[in-house]
Amino acid sequence: ALHMSVIAWDGKSFAADRQGSNGELRFVAPKLTREAYGKPDREEFAILGMTGNQANGLLLKRWWLDGANPNAWPASQRSEDDWSRLIVWTRSLGVATFEKEPVAMLVEDPFMAWGSGRDFAMGAMARGATAREAVEIACRFSIYCGLGIDEFSIEDLAR
Repeated sequence: ALHMSVIAWDGKSFAADRQGSNGELRFVAPKLTREAYGKPDREEFAILGMTGNQANGLLLKRWWLDGANPNAWPASQRSEDDWSRLIVWTRSLGVATFEKEPVAMLVEDPFMAWGSGRDFAMGAMARGATAREAVEIACRFSIYCGLGIDEFSIEDLAR
């Protein structure tokens, strides 16, 4: 399986490492993107992140960008062992995750992290780290995290 590693949310920004892993192989696999959605005359922006199996995560991103129709939910998400998580931020929704079913689970916590390095990132943010600093710490301690960091602030997108 292809493992995606860590995404952190500190209430103001998202940060994620860029490493994917398959057995002993590490490779660059960005998991956090800024995406335009909606109609051209009312275009808005979302931050989309994914953890878990890379191919399934890309299917989830496409599902969401195509309108998040529950009837078009990727069948691969119902696998017991090989599913992905989609993390979505929009101005109207806030932060939500999609996991095994096409149901948005809202994130009510002031900070959150997902993926293999999440425990390191959560501990760092509990001590006051930003999302970026939390991902840096996860990259230091988790063998599944590394190869650079992407970061998006909601201030940059909420205009």
